[in-house]
Formats: sequence, C-alpha cells, structure tokens
Amino acid sequence: MKCVPYESIEATRFNNEKIQGVAARVVIGKADGAENFCMRVFEIAPGGNTPKHAHDWEHEMFIHAGSGEVFVGGQQNSICAGSVVFIPSGQEHQIRNVGSEPLVFVCLVPAKAPEL
Repeated sequence: MKCVPYESIEATRFNNEKIQGVAARVVIGKADGAENFCMRVFEIAPGGNTPKHAHDWEHEMFIHAGSGEVFVGGQQNSICAGSVVFIPSGQEHQIRNVGSEPLVFVCLVPAKAPEL
C-alpha cells in the first residue's frame, strides 16, 4: 500500500521549445507494484504547455486546480478544476495553462505506456 502526499514525490521538470513550465510526478507506477495503470500528477505553470503529441494508448484526466485548454482531435476545449477529460488513443492532444494559477491534473495511462 502507498499513502503519501503527492508533493512528497520528486517532480521531473520539463522546459524546452516544445514543452514549457511542466512538472510531472509518477505518483503510482511500476515501482509501487501497479500492474495495470500508471497515475501521474502534472503541474503546468501559467503560460506553460505540454507538446502536441499522439500515442497508441488512451488516457484519462481529472483537473484538480487551475484553468486551461485541452486540444484534442482538432478541437480546443476549456478546462477548470473539476473537469474530466478522456483522450482516445491516436488523438493528437495538448494541454495549456491559460490561467494565472498552476494547472494541476491527474493523468491515468495503461501500464504499457512510458511512465513519463
């Protein structure tokens, strides 16, 4: 069993030409014995974004705090705390923080996906 504050897990930080202001944590993964899913928590700084990308697995997201936009399948959608997002496999997607506070979300992916 694992029960810890997510902030106690060290973040991997990304900041380059394609991804800006992103801190990502694998909060439950293979190292914890999780065989089916990986749970990650992302924090995107105001003005930050993930890269536009696609992959062959779905993922589910729960927006915990902040506001932003999610681009999925050619459409831009507003998101805020309490929003849920389903991204089907093969769909190009991107998350952007358009607010003034950090955008924090939980992302679940299948075990076959890279943890980060």
